[in-house]
Amino acid sequence: MFIQTEETPNPATLKFIPGRPVTGGAPVDFPTVESSVGSPLARALFAVDGVSGVFLGSDFITITNNGAKDWAVLKPALLGTMMEHFVHNRPILEPAAAATTGAGTEEDSEIVLQIKELLDQRVRPVVANDGGDITFHGFSNGVVYLHMKGSCAGCPSSTATLKSGIENLLRHFIPEVTEVRAVR
Repeated sequence: MFIQTEETPNPATLKFIPGRPVTGGAPVDFPTVESSVGSPLARALFAVDGVSGVFLGSDFITITNNGAKDWAVLKPALLGTMMEHFVHNRPILEPAAAATTGAGTEEDSEIVLQIKELLDQRVRPVVANDGGDITFHGFSNGVVYLHMKGSCAGCPSSTATLKSGIENLLRHFIPEVTEVRAVR
């Protein structure tokens, strides 16, 4: 098995591509070791000293380095942990940890449905290439609230991505949108 790595725009994160499905669907974010209870893989990665976040995408894994160790030291330990996990065919997620997608509900307004569709079709695939995800959190009084995950969380260019990219896109297609803000 060969696992590729890619740098992301966020210097605190590194993207690992195992060449096989990870979640196979919706991404799952584990921003803390406590949140990793539903994923044997995330728990194993948090056991590596220096890991402060794990993000599982459909076919990639993004790891956040807490800064205590250089990537040159941390990367081999992470690759070994991933290889061990995949070679022994251990589960990625426990059944109860299956994440829900940003699909609409019956209660979503037409504007919210349009926002979610634009995010799912035009924004999320782009940020997934950089090892992250952006999910819809809410819409109120013209403001769209988004949650940034994986390499997008804490990225130095996240404000530019929100304002210059996503806000302009949403305002262009949905006149009711006046602003985009990140939530934690």
